[in-house]
Formats: sequence, structure tokens, C-alpha cells
Amino acid sequence: MRLFFTLLFTGLTLFSFAQTEDNISFEDYNPPSTLVVPEHPVIKAKYPFIDVHNHQWNTSPERLQELKNEMDALNMAVMINLSGRGFDRAAGDIGTQAYLREFLSLSEKHMSGRMMFFTNVSFKGIGEKDWEEKAVKQLREDVAAGAVGLKIYKSLGLNVNDKEGQRVAINDPRLDAIWATCGELGIPVLIHAADPAPFWQEQDRNNERWLELKLHPNRKRSATDPAPWEQIIAEQHDIFRKHPKTTFINAHFGWFANDLAHLATLLDTYPNMNIEFGAVIAELGRQPQFARNFFIKYQDRILFGKDAYNPEEYYTYFRVLETTDEYFPYYKKYHAYWKMYGLNLPDEVLRKVYYKNALRIIPRIDTSLFPKD
Repeated sequence: MRLFFTLLFTGLTLFSFAQTEDNISFEDYNPPSTLVVPEHPVIKAKYPFIDVHNHQWNTSPERLQELKNEMDALNMAVMINLSGRGFDRAAGDIGTQAYLREFLSLSEKHMSGRMMFFTNVSFKGIGEKDWEEKAVKQLREDVAAGAVGLKIYKSLGLNVNDKEGQRVAINDPRLDAIWATCGELGIPVLIHAADPAPFWQEQDRNNERWLELKLHPNRKRSATDPAPWEQIIAEQHDIFRKHPKTTFINAHFGWFANDLAHLATLLDTYPNMNIEFGAVIAELGRQPQFARNFFIKYQDRILFGKDAYNPEEYYTYFRVLETTDEYFPYYKKYHAYWKMYGLNLPDEVLRKVYYKNALRIIPRIDTSLFPKD
């Protein structure tokens, strides 16, 4: 009898296991590859680099020292902190200039000039009397205090409203003085517009971002929430056209990393537009030949950007840019369920992407941190 129950229990266990494996979800199915190919993991960039798209809010000396050590390990010479005024995601507003000045002071003391800052403009109250004058005044004061650029969050175009409650378009004429002032001051504008186009598309089996939208349903948009994707992107391109004397850095390759031929057309059309690849390296890593040719052709217009700061994630960026490796994993399945391939960029292209282009576009960076070539 004991043998009977033992066999029965074993059978039920195996049946249960089989049922679990047979019904595994797409989220859980992520097997390691059995492919055996040469591997060349890269944990430190070949050249010192400038990350033009980063966000840091912790101003404690202890964290800044820790951050400096992490940067050294990655060979990150300079970090551009785009949150100069301290973006308060809970309140949806920008903090005071005191925050910027405090962070600038602490960074200079503990980071030795290796963290530079872009300021941010608060769009709260747009449409009120003197808003434009006050915004420009704030921008000038921030640059005089040490800010080296302006970061525009995706909230402009998505959820910024004027005093009447109406959506503020990216190309709203009331903002023209902001873009013009940046051109006058010689600082770049790094602008994030909208989000990936699939966020506006049907969330079905044909949507490459299906898993991301399932895991993060708040990212789903529609043509009326708040406007069609194509309209928001067109508004961004319109300010590039209207302000040719202002240098723009289009964040995330302008969400056209999956269509480099179209992105090339935009670069040809707007000579004042540059691009950075924060959060879209997975798109580049799945088209190594086409992307490599694109980088070579537009080598003077591409900057290194990462966005969310996780030191180990930089390794994938380095490996895509520097190696000939094949079929290696990305670090977030919901961003990319496919594998990566290396672009094997020429050294001169790497130097431009890693630091030369940023040195040309962003003022006041300490050039002694980089090779003299």
C-alpha cells in the first residue's frame, strides 16, 4: 500500500510539473540560447565617454563619491544630468533654482566637474501674464549659474496644459522665446517627444510592445490621449524648422531607431538636429549592418545616451557599439525579446560618438578628461 501511494504521489507531481511547463506564459518563457559563438563581453568603454542622457537626484556626498567610482569603472568621463532643477515626478513640477545651485556646488566639490547639468523649464501657468518673460529670465539665470543645456521632458506634448486647461503643443508659439534664447546662449536643447509609436497602436499580437504594455498599462496611448503620435512628432520637427540657429538633441533617436532610412531623411532635412540612442540600443543591435552604415554616414550627429542609470546595463551598449559578437541577450525582455549583434564601429566613429560630438555641442566640458588627438 505504501508503494502504491508513493507511486501515485510521484505521478501526480510529474503530471503537475508537466502541466505547469505546458502552460508556461510568454512572460516566463525566456530560455538561454544553446548557440555557441565567440563572446567578447565589454564592461568598460574603449574610450572615455560622455553620457548625455542621465538623471540623478541624490545630492549626498556619499552617493556622489559612489557614483564617481562607478563612472570610473565604466570609463564614463562626464555625466550630463538632465534633471538640473530636480524633476518632481509626483508633483509634476520643477523645483527651485536653489536645488540647481546646491547640486552644482556639491558636484563641483565631490565630482570635480565630471557631472554637468541641463536645466528644466516649468510650464506651469503658461498663458498667464508675463509667463514667457519669467521663463526666459529663469533660463538665463540658470545658464549663468552653470547649466549647460535645456532638457525638455515628454510631458510637453502629452500632459502640459495652459491656464485654460488646453493641451500645449510642442510647437506652441508661446514657447518660441525659449528655443530662441537657447540658440542665443549657445546651449543645446535635449528634447524627448512622445514615446514609441506602438504605444498608440492596438495592443494585440501584432504589437512588438505588447509585453511592455501588459506590464506597464499606464504607457498605453491613443489618438485622443492626448493626440495622435504622428501629430506630436510633427510638432517637435516643426520647432527644429522654426529655430535653425538652435541646436537640438533628439532623445531616443526621435523614436525612429527602427526606421533608420526615415531618420536619415530627418537628419538631412534638419541640420540643427542631433540624436542620442538612450533606451533604443536594442533597435540598433538587431540590424547591425544597416545601423553600422548609418553610424558611419552620420558619425558627426550621434551622441552617447543611456537614460535610466544602471551601471551593468552599459555593458550591452559597449558590446553593441564595439564588438562583432552575434546573438547576445538584451537586459529587458519587455523592451526586446530578440537578440543583439555588434556593430564593430571604426575607432574614429567610436571616438565621435563617445565624446567628440558632445564636446562640440555642449559647452564648458573639461576637455582635459579626454585624449588629445
